[in-house]
Amino acid sequence: MIEFSNLTKKYGTNVVLNGISGKIEKGEKIVIIGPSGGGKSTFLRCLNLLETPDSGNIVFEGTSITDRRTDINAVRRKMGMVFQHFNLFPHLSVIKNITLAPTVLKILDEQEAESRARELLDRIGLLDKADSYPASLSGGQKQRIAIVRSLIMNPDVILFDEPTSALDPEMVGEVLSLMKELAAGGMTMICVTHEMAFAREVATRILFMDGGRIAEEGTPDDIFGNPKSDRLKQFLNAVL
Repeated sequence: MIEFSNLTKKYGTNVVLNGISGKIEKGEKIVIIGPSGGGKSTFLRCLNLLETPDSGNIVFEGTSITDRRTDINAVRRKMGMVFQHFNLFPHLSVIKNITLAPTVLKILDEQEAESRARELLDRIGLLDKADSYPASLSGGQKQRIAIVRSLIMNPDVILFDEPTSALDPEMVGEVLSLMKELAAGGMTMICVTHEMAFAREVATRILFMDGGRIAEEGTPDDIFGNPKSDRLKQFLNAVL
């Protein structure tokens, strides 16, 4: 589904991504772990060009999205994104937050979008919040609504950028539960997270990033049960 090759990104003299390459197959659940400043979020945001790599190539479903002739907005319709801080519009109700993109982009008409949004809200137990505004919601509720906002676009892959790091600990579980449900349903997911239990349970493959490189990758059993590098062992000792 996604192939990236020789991705490099610098901020001044700081090399954030240092020539990384790899592939992500349809249906995979990729979890990216590693220390702060290792390049995790920059890599994720490069995959849909929210950050533009200085060099390298990204191919999504056969289309080179780093080619300037590519309509990146059309590509992004198939690449959902869930941010750390929800990014809900405070002046819009929950239902309007969810239906805005598909109606503006004419993917669904207003009636279809509202029907689909209510169906998704019911699925996550938040139908009663349809007409509420973000200020009245808990962090966990906001993040689950942000996930629904991605789902209504019927994406082929969802990118999660530390979706639980801004939440109170007691709210983390409700968001991870929804993400686990999506994973079980076959959604292709790429997730930057510090939730090691989630990584162990859900990931089909884990990428350990450090110093702008994919320093090690493998199954959860490989990464947690048989880490090869001293750097990964050091990291796991610090976080587990």
